[in-house]
Amino acid sequence: MTLKNIKPDKQMALMLAKNQLAELVHDAVALEGILFTLPEIQMLMNGHTVGGHPLSDQQIAINQANAWGYLFDAIENGWFDLSARFAKDLHSIAGKEEALTWGDYRHGGVTISGTEYLPPEPEELPALFELMVAGALQISDPYDRAIFVFLEMARSQFFYDVNKRMGRFMMNGVLLANGYPVINVPAKRREEFDALMLTFYGSGYKAPMGAFLRSCIDPRAVGVMSGCPNGS
Repeated sequence: MTLKNIKPDKQMALMLAKNQLAELVHDAVALEGILFTLPEIQMLMNGHTVGGHPLSDQQIAINQANAWGYLFDAIENGWFDLSARFAKDLHSIAGKEEALTWGDYRHGGVTISGTEYLPPEPEELPALFELMVAGALQISDPYDRAIFVFLEMARSQFFYDVNKRMGRFMMNGVLLANGYPVINVPAKRREEFDALMLTFYGSGYKAPMGAFLRSCIDPRAVGVMSGCPNGS
């Protein structure tokens, strides 16, 4: 799959992401171990409850859909930016009633299951976010820049919860704002994603996760935006 042939087009990239919304929500919650079917996600997005699932899980899926809607509006109307303000506003939607607090940085320490790595202390977070933004601005390739943002947000754990999802939202905000297709991690690749993330937390080495995330770019979207039906 050759990404260099993509012709950046914000409206086209946004349209493709909107058309994929139910899949984006389905895969994101599946990565958290919340197993809805795609039709069930579509029912939730249409305002219906789904039997056989805790209401808390349904709330998480609805939050995910609402956060995508907020991001889409921001891209469409030109007010998305890679800033703490935007990230906090988005987290207030994505983390509603799930995280210990939502819409602000965490005020205490956190741990990550499966690794001995300890995220930064809360007083370090504002400066770390600004360092992340400054670092991202030095990266010319839009996919490398977007992936850098995701990995920095995931490892810093700026919030009490919903950190990987927030990192992916901001990653995809960077891509959409620059006219590129989003990166979606398919539910079927959850084990691979989790294993690579645990290794990354411990080492801070970004290359393996970067390669994995690039492999998750939908070749159909690449094909549409490069004029090649098979994305090659």
